[in-house]
Amino acid sequence: MSDTNLLDFKEIEEIIISAKVLAKGYRRITGRPLGITGEVSEYEAARLLNLELAVVRQAGYDAVRKSGSKNHRLQIKGRCMRSRNPGQRIGKIDLKKGWDAVLLVLLDADLEPTAIYEAQRPEITGALTKPGSKARNERGALSVSKFKSIGKLIWSKNG
Repeated sequence: MSDTNLLDFKEIEEIIISAKVLAKGYRRITGRPLGITGEVSEYEAARLLNLELAVVRQAGYDAVRKSGSKNHRLQIKGRCMRSRNPGQRIGKIDLKKGWDAVLLVLLDADLEPTAIYEAQRPEITGALTKPGSKARNERGALSVSKFKSIGKLIWSKNG
């Protein structure tokens, strides 16, 4: 992150920590998730991978990874893995938008990151356009297990 984002990032960190506490309490009382997985996933990916978050509601991507003079536009998807259901799906990936890769941030039941996978656009496009699945083809949805099979583990809490 650039120096100009460091103050804002610290403030975001404090809010995310508070939001996680609220979400855990809400789930304990209601048995339902609070619905902050996306925001937590974006924050955790930026923090752990030193990314710059895009402006709010940027069409197609959520963060930028600078590599020399090139900016890699990254879509960030998150999934809270409270169960071992292999059919869990991630949110829609829109092939019409401008992005270079997708990050999948896996969170535990306490909304703490456990792993981050990255899949490049060609692999995502191939998986989403492969004939046979309405969920994949029409809704742009991949299962977590499919994403992991076409992506690469780039961060793990276990090192």
